[in-house]
Amino acid sequence: MVQAIININEHANRILNIIKAKFGLKDKSEAIDLMAEQYEEEILEPELRPEYVKKLKGIKKQKGIKIGGIKEFRKRYSLK
Repeated sequence: MVQAIININEHANRILNIIKAKFGLKDKSEAIDLMAEQYEEEILEPELRPEYVKKLKGIKKQKGIKIGGIKEFRKRYSLK
């Protein structure tokens, strides 16, 4: 186990306290561990989740949008 002294703002401290209370954790270290695990599952590795694969398959079945050239692209998306 690694020990670290960290500086966090008041809002982050409140969030850690809420997580600690909600999940019945002993200390803020456990709250940070839980946050890191959830971040990894939901943000870093979404391609491994079955829901993500299902979503991708649905997107793949959708009809594509023909844009043509750069002028049409800019016009479609209101770019200069």
